[in-house]
Amino acid sequence: MVLVHGGGGSAFKEWVRRWNERGFAAISISVEGQTDRADPELPKGTPGSRRHAWAGPHRDGIYGDSEAPLADQWIYHAVADTVLANSLLRSLPEVNADKIGVMGISWGGVITATAIGIDDRFAFAIPMYGCGSLSDAPNQYGRTLGTNTLYRQAWDPLVRMDRVKMPVLWFSWPQDQHFPLDCQAACYRTAPGPHMVALIPGMGHGHDFRPPHGYAFAESIVREGKPWCVQTAATAAGDTVRVEFASTKPLDQAALITTTDSGFTGNREWTESPASIERQGDGWIVTAPLLAGTTAWFVNVHSGDLVASSDYQERK
Repeated sequence: MVLVHGGGGSAFKEWVRRWNERGFAAISISVEGQTDRADPELPKGTPGSRRHAWAGPHRDGIYGDSEAPLADQWIYHAVADTVLANSLLRSLPEVNADKIGVMGISWGGVITATAIGIDDRFAFAIPMYGCGSLSDAPNQYGRTLGTNTLYRQAWDPLVRMDRVKMPVLWFSWPQDQHFPLDCQAACYRTAPGPHMVALIPGMGHGHDFRPPHGYAFAESIVREGKPWCVQTAATAAGDTVRVEFASTKPLDQAALITTTDSGFTGNREWTESPASIERQGDGWIVTAPLLAGTTAWFVNVHSGDLVASSDYQERK
């Protein structure tokens, strides 16, 4: 596994250890040249790490260095380092080069979503929170990137998302304040490869390496060659939602998550209500009544502690 941290993060040893415990070789890269030593030049009590002598560019806000030459921009180096980390792992004789995945959190998710459109050697990917289409986001990203031509032409992951044929888990939560569900959905609807979605209400935004969803997805790709659960059909006819899933694990419950609000998805109020689930042949069918005035919805299915989601859906 190639592991890419988010803003304020670093090359986390714990993250590597958790993947090692599951049988994966892993490398956690530091995308701003941080070390694990405190920076003595910072005021006492201020969090921050010393950067090493060959750290390269650091992140300048939201693509704030777009006027610099392309090869001097932070995102160029962050994506390049992700590709180089893949090459490094592939060079190790104890690593199966055909089963290397990449996972990124927040800004690391943005880097991951960008890198998979460039490096097709990855066997699978897990962008957590981060995604593309951010120039259309109704928050700080859209305000900053709406007029950034270079982002739209070169750095938006959507520019190369139609090349992404590997399985991808898009992992987030409905209340995320940084990466809207509709921007995330624009990515997986563009990529031709198989995708899985996991939207966990109340999950929070941060470097939390405990949720089992990414590990389970990776293991299903490595062992079975496909995501353990995917949506195969979804409809909302009249006042009823019907979603079909194919799952290699037994599903034990389902829920419909809806909102009647509009605007930025992270600011909407989301309601979870019970849904019926039944097995039919090799698949599972979820049905639930849809409340009047619903503007967006998705379905979650559970297999023990694991959650898989339908694609995010909007209604006019």
